[in-house]
Amino acid sequence: MSPASTPPRSEEPALLEDARGGDEHAFGELIEPHRSELHAHCYRMLGSLHDAEDAFQETMLRAWRGLPRFEGRSSLRSWLYTIATNTSLNTIERRPKRVLPVDYAPPADPHGGPGEPVVESVWVEPYPDELIGVEDGLAAPDARYERRESVELAFVAALQNLPPNQRAVLILRDVLGFSAKEVAATLETTTQSVNSALQRARKTVDDRLPDHTQQATIRELGDDGLRDVVDRYVEAWNRDDVGAVVAMLTEDASFAMPPLRTWFGPRDAIAIFLAGWPLSGRWDWRAVRARANGQPALAFYTWDEDAGAYLPFALNVLTLRGDRISDVTAFVTRSIEPEERTAYSRWPDQPSDPRRALDFFERFTLPGSLGRE
Repeated sequence: MSPASTPPRSEEPALLEDARGGDEHAFGELIEPHRSELHAHCYRMLGSLHDAEDAFQETMLRAWRGLPRFEGRSSLRSWLYTIATNTSLNTIERRPKRVLPVDYAPPADPHGGPGEPVVESVWVEPYPDELIGVEDGLAAPDARYERRESVELAFVAALQNLPPNQRAVLILRDVLGFSAKEVAATLETTTQSVNSALQRARKTVDDRLPDHTQQATIRELGDDGLRDVVDRYVEAWNRDDVGAVVAMLTEDASFAMPPLRTWFGPRDAIAIFLAGWPLSGRWDWRAVRARANGQPALAFYTWDEDAGAYLPFALNVLTLRGDRISDVTAFVTRSIEPEERTAYSRWPDQPSDPRRALDFFERFTLPGSLGRE
């Protein structure tokens, strides 16, 4: 049975009637079972937590205003997804494509250190899946991807390279398990067009994705194996042990720091960059374990003498291949206002950007600062 034809809860008709009559409390109860999944849907479509939150709020407003016209020819869930999908498509028309640094430019010379930021909002952003509530397993029997697989960084980045309608078709069919007929109704097109778009979208995404998803890799490692990898990485970083950090990377690893456009790879180039900058001994680091996009993550803090505390620097999302790290995407919280390029070589010394600190730390329920102990 497709998700769009799942029977409504027994109390849904009464809530629906009350909500149509203007009862905001009833509307909230009606929407609540779908809130998390709709938010995640907007994120998959847009690749940005900011954009997803705006699209989700607009979806709720449109649903509230349109509820009196909802005739029940489809399920409430299907109707909500139609609104969220079309709201996201409208958002895509108004802003540039979201990417990761590795898709934006070639690797940089590690001897030159950090480059300059891209000020425009072009980067895929991390997603607090544990906070928002992305569940385990498939959304429906016909889905092709697990729900946690569908918010992994590589998958979300691959989606952003699809034309908007192909993106919507693949998410609705392969992530959410809607039928071709239901997707055609959502996008006001034909089932033949949906099937054609899905075939092209699958090829593009499959060509860009690794052989193993992060969920499969994490299951193979097990809790103890994953903990061991993360612990060894943190310990090596705290010792400024470049050799130990690099030994944990795959040969073709990448290290990126959005909003900087520069990224480094493969492993030998990363070693040069780490030795010259973050692990040069000039900064005192502390790390707190986290999760983002269904993947292990680390919140890195640097000691600030004036504040007398460790302050947020970056949320590092780790991508694993076996028991090694293939990609580090460090979403940095520091200011991008300095005009001198050399300031980014001393980026840990620059002031925190309050909005970035909120996005990458507070939304992930991470502390705003750490003490010495």
